[in-house]
Amino acid sequence: MSSSPIRLEGADVRLELLALGATLRRFEVRLPDGSWRNIVLGARDVGDYLGANRYLGMTVGRFANRIAGARFSLDGVTHDLDVNEPPNQLHGGTDGFHAREWTVAGQGADWVEFTLTSPDGDQGYPGELTVSARYELVPGGAQIAYRATTDAPTVVNLTTHPYFTLDGEDSGRDTDDHVLTVHASRYTPNHGDGIPIGEIRDVTGSAADFRSGRRFGAARDAAEAEGLTRRGGWDHNFVVDGTGMREHCRLTGPDGLTLIVQSDQPGLQVYSGEHFDGTQVGTSGIAYPRRAGIALETQHFPDSPNQPSFPSTVLRPGEEYVATTRWLIG
Repeated sequence: MSSSPIRLEGADVRLELLALGATLRRFEVRLPDGSWRNIVLGARDVGDYLGANRYLGMTVGRFANRIAGARFSLDGVTHDLDVNEPPNQLHGGTDGFHAREWTVAGQGADWVEFTLTSPDGDQGYPGELTVSARYELVPGGAQIAYRATTDAPTVVNLTTHPYFTLDGEDSGRDTDDHVLTVHASRYTPNHGDGIPIGEIRDVTGSAADFRSGRRFGAARDAAEAEGLTRRGGWDHNFVVDGTGMREHCRLTGPDGLTLIVQSDQPGLQVYSGEHFDGTQVGTSGIAYPRRAGIALETQHFPDSPNQPSFPSTVLRPGEEYVATTRWLIG
């Protein structure tokens, strides 16, 4: 397991990356006074990424989010997957892409590209999948671009899993006073296990309406009153308005620092970090309290292979999967 970080340094943004999980470990932004602030959660020790701190800023796949019953059918063939959140699969399985040491295929002063080959049958998925993840600095922020090809029909849904706190990773505070705006007129309500019920529901008049911006803690309390929360918080997929590269959401911290997330993906998972309990220690050495960060995961919808009304995640030979996300400082 490699423990050597890769750093990309710009005038106003600095990234620290790991080959383990093609991970975004630190995302530092320059403040108006010239100081730097790290706005993503990360594990202090590299080995912790495979323990209590799994998924922090890591690449998840072959299928991000959940697949009901850890199985799906494609072209008349049923594929049984690794079960790691019984009875379902979460984020590609126990030995998903987050747990792999990716290869550094190339790098420059402001970019690095990681590659990975996932063999046929990996965690139950058909086809050999060849994947690349390219991080690079862009004006005002950073970008991740995923590409994948296959030698047999399969399903693919890749994302980075960063938890953001605009107070700073070392603040020791929760994110209740952050303001979240999500450009989504609809969302996919869940069963209690996080699997979508299959409905695409209008957010109008509900706690799931973030279109005008809402204080995150107050929105969670409203969702709890409406019976929408999962494990006491948000863990929901939003159907982002529009198509192509567009703004998915923006998050503003108590002191006005703003993160803008753009992507070409159809959905955005918002997870409020309910599992943090003070046992996870971050890059600064500070323990993370409950709701220490908000995960904003650009993605295809959960359980898409089993939901014919959702956008398709099928990838076939001769096609290329492409997914791009930008994080900009406003």
